[in-house]
Amino acid sequence: MFIKDEDFLRDRVPMTKFEVRSISIALLDINKGDKFVDIGAGTGSISIQAALLGADVVAIERDKEALELIRKNAEKFKVEIEIIHAKAEDVLNGLEFDKCFLGGSGNEMDYIVDIVDRKLRRGGIIVANFIKLSNANKFIENMSSKGYSVATSLVSVSRMDENGLLKANNPIFVVKAVKCLEVQS
Repeated sequence: MFIKDEDFLRDRVPMTKFEVRSISIALLDINKGDKFVDIGAGTGSISIQAALLGADVVAIERDKEALELIRKNAEKFKVEIEIIHAKAEDVLNGLEFDKCFLGGSGNEMDYIVDIVDRKLRRGGIIVANFIKLSNANKFIENMSSKGYSVATSLVSVSRMDENGLLKANNPIFVVKAVKCLEVQS
């Protein structure tokens, strides 16, 4: 079950839109019992979709307004999510996980990705979304240099309004990186 954007409580907190969220969740290949971490969880839309698929979810968010929305959305959709109010780099070392979504990094992407690399299990998947090409390229180079298998897509969505005019959303780079099963030498 994929949840429509308008069903989430949102306020002014950024949210991964339906089409990009659906693609990101599909690329994460979430299975029942996966340990899943959502970094920069925003409204919790990715966390909630992952929980509905059976993952054990940890949502990390530093913004207080967003934290309350994650709680309210989790209640609304009747899912259990561990919500942590912190900077990702302050809590990731204490976690181990199979799947990870990077929705926001607060300009600490390289540092966060280094920690994720250490904590993500072999064969694990990280999916990241970027508006800026420079950030997508930086992530791709970083993950490739660590021996990950990397695939990138550009998702561009426009929606028609009541007057028949198309209103474009920002194009989003969706990057999937899979941690290799063998130890790199």
